[in-house]
Amino acid sequence: MLYLIRHGQTEKNRQHLLLGRSDVPLNETGIAQARAAAERLKGVCFDQVFTSPLQRAIQTAALIAPYVEPRLIEMDYGPYEGADLTQLPPEILYFFSDFAHNSAPEGMEQLSSVVGRVGAFLEEIRALEGNILLSVHAISMKGALEYLTPDANGSYWSKNIGNCAVYTVRNGHGRLDVPEEML
Repeated sequence: MLYLIRHGQTEKNRQHLLLGRSDVPLNETGIAQARAAAERLKGVCFDQVFTSPLQRAIQTAALIAPYVEPRLIEMDYGPYEGADLTQLPPEILYFFSDFAHNSAPEGMEQLSSVVGRVGAFLEEIRALEGNILLSVHAISMKGALEYLTPDANGSYWSKNIGNCAVYTVRNGHGRLDVPEEML
């Protein structure tokens, strides 16, 4: 089974700031969320653990010796990194209004790039057996979900994925099934 988890809350998440590749730690709420997620997953013995290289994802996966995988890093927001989500510039609001059809503004990574790099990593681990944990971010998780769901047609891009949300994907014999949210 493949498990994808979004990292716990950071101060920048709490402040509703656009958080891409800024390397910030979990706040107290995020640590509590990660502990609660660990409790939910305590019966799972992970054979492999991969994590984004950003400390908030590493901290979330820290209860299991993680392997850092650079392709799991969050979307590059370029000049918009740290923007206040309650006062976004018009070009970002336009992009966010329809992720699936609007290109990211100049200087930001395109969603196709996110899906491409995350998808390439998923192809590499497709043959791995056992329980695998990927500790990732909201947009990189959405990229993975889009990649794994052939008929998603962009539906995950506008879906809210909360901190420490978990999706599972059945794996085995080189096959990865469609993801399911673990409630």
